[in-house]
Amino acid sequence: MKSMIVNLAVNDIVSTIKYYQENFDFELQILVDESKTIFDTEIKKELNYIWAMIKKEGVSIMLQSIESLKEDVGVFFDNIGASLTLYIEVENVDELYLRIKDNVIIYKEIQDTWYGQREFYIKDINGYILGFTSKEI
Repeated sequence: MKSMIVNLAVNDIVSTIKYYQENFDFELQILVDESKTIFDTEIKKELNYIWAMIKKEGVSIMLQSIESLKEDVGVFFDNIGASLTLYIEVENVDELYLRIKDNVIIYKEIQDTWYGQREFYIKDINGYILGFTSKEI
């Protein structure tokens, strides 16, 4: 195996991109519209996007509309959201927590763990649980 990138089923591609940009400084890499012929690097209001790739440093996330994902792999789920958690290591978890805590849904407050990490969890706009962690200082 060479790498793994998570592909999240989402309700709205554009809203999800903006959420990750505004709260976590993700950068948009590419968008694909419903015709699967237009590949953009900037959002155009007149297009309906079905897939996108966003990235911040070493973390890449694919976002795919539910309809498009069902078309690709078949109907295998009824719900999206917290069927998995994303556990993301950051440089300074306290700094990130203070920056975003008023703009996101905090699922579990920041705390020190028994395994030597400092972490907190949020629920994103699609219901996915994201854990952010740093080594305790």
